[in-house]
Amino acid sequence: MSLPQLHYTSVTSGDGEPAGRFTSVDPAIPGPVRAEAAPVLSYEAPEGTPQQLGDARLRALPVAFGFALLSDGSHLLSRTVAAGAGGFHAHAVHLPPGTPIPGRVLPVAAWGAAGWLSTTPDRMRPDPLTSMSAQGPSRGLTRESLGDFAVSRGPWLAAVLSDLRRVSEDPSAPPVVLVERHSADVARWVALATAVLPREHAERLTFTTYTRHPGRTAYQVVGVLPEDAPDARDPRFRVHAASGPRPSGVVDDAWAATAARIWRSRVPELFREAAALPGEPFSAGPLAVTALGAGIALGSDERAAAAGWAAERPYALDEKGIRQLADALTAPADDRTAAECAAALRLLTALDGRSPASVTAPLAALLVTQAVRGGDVTLEPPARSAFEEPAGERALAALVEELGDELLAELTAGVPRGVARTVQLLRIVRLLGVDCAELLPDVVVRLARALLDDPEAGACRALLDLMDEQFDVRTALLDELDRLAPDHPEGTERLLIRVALPFTGTQALPHLRMCAEAPGAKARGADRVGVLHMVLRAAGMSPFAEPLVLRTAVGLVWGEDTPTADEARSLLGETTSDAHRTAGTWKTLVDAALAAPYGDEDAPELAHDLLRGFPQEIGTRVRACLTLLEFARDMRSGTPEPGWADRVRELRARAEPAESLVLEHAYGALAEGLLAPDRPEAELYAFVHSGDEALITAYGRAARRAAVVALLRADPEYAADCFTVWNAHPHAGGDWTRTRTALLEEVLRPAVRGLSAEELAAVERAVERDGSSRTLEAFRTWNRQPRAIGRLGRRIVGRVRRG
Repeated sequence: MSLPQLHYTSVTSGDGEPAGRFTSVDPAIPGPVRAEAAPVLSYEAPEGTPQQLGDARLRALPVAFGFALLSDGSHLLSRTVAAGAGGFHAHAVHLPPGTPIPGRVLPVAAWGAAGWLSTTPDRMRPDPLTSMSAQGPSRGLTRESLGDFAVSRGPWLAAVLSDLRRVSEDPSAPPVVLVERHSADVARWVALATAVLPREHAERLTFTTYTRHPGRTAYQVVGVLPEDAPDARDPRFRVHAASGPRPSGVVDDAWAATAARIWRSRVPELFREAAALPGEPFSAGPLAVTALGAGIALGSDERAAAAGWAAERPYALDEKGIRQLADALTAPADDRTAAECAAALRLLTALDGRSPASVTAPLAALLVTQAVRGGDVTLEPPARSAFEEPAGERALAALVEELGDELLAELTAGVPRGVARTVQLLRIVRLLGVDCAELLPDVVVRLARALLDDPEAGACRALLDLMDEQFDVRTALLDELDRLAPDHPEGTERLLIRVALPFTGTQALPHLRMCAEAPGAKARGADRVGVLHMVLRAAGMSPFAEPLVLRTAVGLVWGEDTPTADEARSLLGETTSDAHRTAGTWKTLVDAALAAPYGDEDAPELAHDLLRGFPQEIGTRVRACLTLLEFARDMRSGTPEPGWADRVRELRARAEPAESLVLEHAYGALAEGLLAPDRPEAELYAFVHSGDEALITAYGRAARRAAVVALLRADPEYAADCFTVWNAHPHAGGDWTRTRTALLEEVLRPAVRGLSAEELAAVERAVERDGSSRTLEAFRTWNRQPRAIGRLGRRIVGRVRRG
């Protein structure tokens, strides 16, 4: 039974332009198919082609051989050639939906079939597809010719196959444009591709070997002449021009790269072998395994694909196939990647216990060597069981001979690549049985410090595997981390947040337990002293028995912050000074006192306790600072020794450079004492005549506080006293003169002006009682003066405005 055929030929219309018409159509082909087929079968000769050509030149023009998908799901396989007088003739076979090509041959195989006609026959002959089996292979698409073509197009082959894969998987992908001078070469490209593509994709691949306008077609593969090639940068196409320069770079497609190597090796029968293996369509694994088994050299990505596929399906290959794959993977190569090694390790794990040591030991030896010399710190060593049996023991002995000294030398010198490399080397040393007992203490110290410096580096499975595998390393490392924790509590806490270290055994490890408890304690929302108590309880030890837990706890709770004076007093009161002295946390308590803001009443009390508790530890400068705070305490308690101003100035000189907050405490307490109604006059006189700008400025600042202003308004005696003081000592110096004048004008005058007549009279009586009649007259003159000045100022302002 012959498939429906049609012939479509150009004719010249009345205006001289060629048009097409059907000259022979099988009645089984419906009208809509004929209408859709007409533009598909049209042909436009290359630009510049003469109207009249001889037979030889006509045959040299491109052939548009195509396989098109129509809108109803049917296909059209056609061959269009140039005819005389600028015309063309198309011969096509229609494949209704679901109808395969006879013999399930691929469409491109009909390229050279003898049944294609260049003229319309007088009767309908058998179609070219049905008659192909009796006519032998198509011309130009033999195994040998395709192998030659693949070698000649080697630089472009992988990229073209990769794009053909993409367009086969994704119908919306840009079409592949093949730029060739001969349409037969485009057919060869399609033949190369369909031999590689999974069968269901190969049978559906649409193509044409020639067109003048690639943007007007709906084919997946389009052949064009160089003069009609689109710009390679046009995103609508994937353009490959074998007539242009060789492509640069590497194709990142293991499937395409492997298929290209197989074609260049002229063994296309491997595609059928690979198709028989399990795997997803376009999986590189079956192709790569088949190629390696045939002795074809592949790149690292392709070898990784082979190893990964076999690791998932170790049952898919027989013993011979497994051995061939192992031999290929262990052959010398200078391009191994981390991905290949990781895949080889998965394969070795799958084969362990399934294959003999003659297969697993070489793979294991390769992985150990790559781990030591390859630079991939994430590559895990193989299991010890890979080296069982005599063959494995021999391989292990050879590794010790080759790598033992190298391993010890790197461990001795220190590992520049940090945690991962140290862990890797320790595991390899144990695997090979190399003795490193003498090096272990130093290695563990460096490893512990590296973990604290970079906690993220410890968040790897290899570290926990090391600690599971090597009890001595685990014990030593946990002890070292516990020893370092008091000096690095925050780093240890960050490490334990990221790495669940196994310290639940018999080791005490109080500091590690505290660091593990800290995040939860903080999250429960208690105040910081409460968090400290929870963290200390996790240690399982009292600060009196092990004072260093106090250092760890303080570091975990406050970190870079400074406790408040109240918190520091609690810390000192709950734990003896001896514990803080041993733990070194007394410095934190001192910092808390020195950083307390003015007005914090706990700071002077804390300073007093610190001076008593740590007399030998506190240095001269800090002692003077704390004594300034203690002076503030004495001033407020009413028990200061005489010579207040001189005392502050002397301590300030010894405390240089004194903290500004400490000076605020001392200056404020001194000023408050001098502003008190019952202050000793000798202290006030000494202060006024000290000429100390900082002290006098602090006095002026204290006199402006709300409490002083309120007392001026409420107590006539206090107001009178302040007038007397601020009106006295006119020759005590410029600082005092400026300060007292400002206080009279800016503090006392507003307070007095706000008094009632009765209150003002009470102030005047107090002034006279504390001073004399002359003092009273001075007060009244001072109290009237602003009004007179005000009237004078208003007259001056009025004159300026009138002017």
